Amino acid sequence: MKKVLVIDDEPIVRLSSKRTLAPEGYDVTLADSGREGIEILERETFDVILLDLKMPDMSGIDVLKVIMEKWPGTKVIIVTGYSTVDTAVESLRLGAYNHIEKPFTPNSLLAAVKEVFDKKD
Repeated sequence: MKKVLVIDDEPIVRLSSKRTLAPEGYDVTLADSGREGIEILERETFDVILLDLKMPDMSGIDVLKVIMEKWPGTKVIIVTGYSTVDTAVESLRLGAYNHIEKPFTPNSLLAAVKEVFDKKD
């Protein structure tokens, strides 16, 4: 099964991500903070991580750095409501696979996640 970890401090984003991806056959795990996401990654492996940039405990950029250092093969899609060219460029430079903007539609989320698996095959 294709495993997705959603790291976002907004409950509605976590819930909508799970409601969109789970019926499509993805095994979705949710984390409400960067620290919780890293703790989950210490125990499990994931194919894709949906990572919020703006969180109160750790920034998405800091979490991305840890992921790229410890789990470099994991694909990370940055999800942000504060997208600028600078943040997009920085996240891609640090190893993010892609980024999507909030609010996203179920179709745009599915397309972004599906693209990761289509390119792997």
